[in-house]
Amino acid sequence: MANETKKPDFSNVSGTVTSTAPEAPAKADFSNVQSSVASTAPDAPVEKETYTVVKGDTLSKIAKKFYGNANRWRAIFEANRDQISNPDLIKPGQVLTIPADTGKS
Repeated sequence: MANETKKPDFSNVSGTVTSTAPEAPAKADFSNVQSSVASTAPDAPVEKETYTVVKGDTLSKIAKKFYGNANRWRAIFEANRDQISNPDLIKPGQVLTIPADTGKS
């Protein structure tokens, strides 16, 4: 082992590290963010049925048939104001629009 070369001794080396990168930003604050949703899609069409009046019909009977509640006759009357001026005077053969059941009395 006479030809052994001495290895350098780095045990007493000290160093410091500095960075030129910008300091990291503070944690993002999203506490004031507000959100909403809007659609540009057209409204879905309201479901409507039609009913042809037969002899003996009343708006109450028609309401009972479609809504299960005779007191809902006014919904049918309002939907057909263009052809009914008096809710007691409907005629056989009239085709009435029956609005979708909204569950409102």
